[in-house]
Amino acid sequence: MSKRNTMPDYDPVPSQRDGAPRPPKKKKKKGSGLFGRIVRRFFLVLFTVIALILVAACLALNLIFNGPSPAARDVLTMSLLEPSGTKWIPGLFMDAETLDSIRTREDSNLTDEFSNTSEIVINKDAAISTGTDEWANSPDGIRFESHSGDTYNAHIMIVRDPSKVYLGTSTENFSTSIPGTRIDDQIETDGAIAGVNAGAFFDNGTSDPSVGSVPEGLVYSKGACKWTTGSPPNGIKGFAGFNKDNILVVAQDNLSKAQAEELNIRDGCCFGPVLIMNGEINQEAYNSNSGWNPRTAVGQRKDGAVVFVCIDGRQAGSMGGTYKDVIDIMIEYGVVNACNMDGGSSSIMVYRDTYGLFGEAGTVQVINSYSLLQERPRKMPTFWMVAP
Repeated sequence: MSKRNTMPDYDPVPSQRDGAPRPPKKKKKKGSGLFGRIVRRFFLVLFTVIALILVAACLALNLIFNGPSPAARDVLTMSLLEPSGTKWIPGLFMDAETLDSIRTREDSNLTDEFSNTSEIVINKDAAISTGTDEWANSPDGIRFESHSGDTYNAHIMIVRDPSKVYLGTSTENFSTSIPGTRIDDQIETDGAIAGVNAGAFFDNGTSDPSVGSVPEGLVYSKGACKWTTGSPPNGIKGFAGFNKDNILVVAQDNLSKAQAEELNIRDGCCFGPVLIMNGEINQEAYNSNSGWNPRTAVGQRKDGAVVFVCIDGRQAGSMGGTYKDVIDIMIEYGVVNACNMDGGSSSIMVYRDTYGLFGEAGTVQVINSYSLLQERPRKMPTFWMVAP
């Protein structure tokens, strides 16, 4: 019996037959495979968590928007409608008719079209009712106070002389090709000692949605009409401005140039709603579910002193304020006429710290805490400024 030859009839490794050395095997780097698996698993877990959070957020929003509590729905809706970055969210969960009914529920109950200027008797030398001089420690005629509520921290700036308050503008000729300015830059340009954000502005249709180049609605600055086009967003109506007698005029609707001329407006802009008129509270605004947001408002006491309120919002320690919160503060400070101004990420209050009350003397200090997502105040076209 012949033996089967189990050896192959070819030489698979000629190098071994010739005595040549084998080529070195590539060594795998230790840990490289393990590291790759860890990275892949990390991102898989991360994306899964993000997806679950988004699903949970959508379910929660749907429950609030379409759940059993109309009050909760209205508060959330108004909180999201005011910021330009979130105003599209309610429309994902509600039909347009329901959304419009919530948005337009804030029609004023006030009977007068304009505030009565005879209510104000300017007395820059008056002391407060306690008989003490409230300006004793405010040689520049500006006083600051703070106020806190359940959902907000507020900053109050009181200006003794209303003739020093005017509307600053980012440019002499507004245009979408000319960006707005930041308030800390504007206060330097104007040489002012304090400033607060003012009216509505157009933030769409420009190369950058944050440039704040063009106002919405009538604008007067230093006795001259600067702009007449447009109106505030979301159906907001209102006007706040100082006449040539330095009395704050608030109007329930957006003024025309002809109306402003008749009222002798020297500085003013459109926004709203009116919060207090002739000492009467706007009950519709007071009782509305206006939502928690950063807020800015301007008002005037009977003695002529101007009161600015700026409420922090969208932060861990200050969710924001409602119209009711702003009205309560204004009433506490003796305001007889007041109007809501632009809020949200626009809310800002600055002060040239003449006497080192908040930091180094002579430096411009930001008094409020604006949105955590902002490194600097946003650009805008109009500002309430206080001249030295």
